[in-house]
Amino acid sequence: MIKVADLPETIPIFPLPGALLLPRAKLPLHIFEPRYLQMLEDVLKTKERVIGMIQPNGGRTGDGTGLQAIGCAGRVTQFSETEDGRYFITLCGVSRYRVKQEIDGFTPYRRCTADWAGFEADLGKTERDDAFDRSALMALLGRYLEAGGLSTDWGALDEAEDELLVNSLSMLLDFDPEDKQALLEAPSLTTRRETLVTLMEFALRGGSLEEKLQ
Repeated sequence: MIKVADLPETIPIFPLPGALLLPRAKLPLHIFEPRYLQMLEDVLKTKERVIGMIQPNGGRTGDGTGLQAIGCAGRVTQFSETEDGRYFITLCGVSRYRVKQEIDGFTPYRRCTADWAGFEADLGKTERDDAFDRSALMALLGRYLEAGGLSTDWGALDEAEDELLVNSLSMLLDFDPEDKQALLEAPSLTTRRETLVTLMEFALRGGSLEEKLQ
């Protein structure tokens, strides 16, 4: 089992609007920009093979980072190269982190020092949600997908454990970046599931972000 002490203090960061990675979940990525190809090459040379996913904050903060305060780091567990030099990789979520500060340097990609404190549970066992009503969530999901003209593999969802189901839906459903960030920062699986339900319900009602925050 990975411990906080095993995680690097400095990590490369991949700011990608709307892309959400959660602990113990998997995120496929297509790497093609030269700076991120260089990032991947450098990461694969390290023991940890960690990349920090993070949302841009939509504007410049006081220290000029332009990043949300919290992201989630993942370990490169799979990668394949195309004939024209692009990569398809899979990140497996390891732990959330707080950005302590961005590091100026000579790499074409961005890096930061990461604070892993407060997210020790991310490195532990699969989280439980004792109040989870799966049938109610699946019924809501069905209405949400139908309203959007979407479909899914219901068999795979039925077989997924509670954490995998909630986290997968949080990552896959088409929410605004601000909503994705709220799902990331949820302090527990129960809170994330409640946030997910709220987002789907507001989407069905045609609600706005401002209404969600009230």
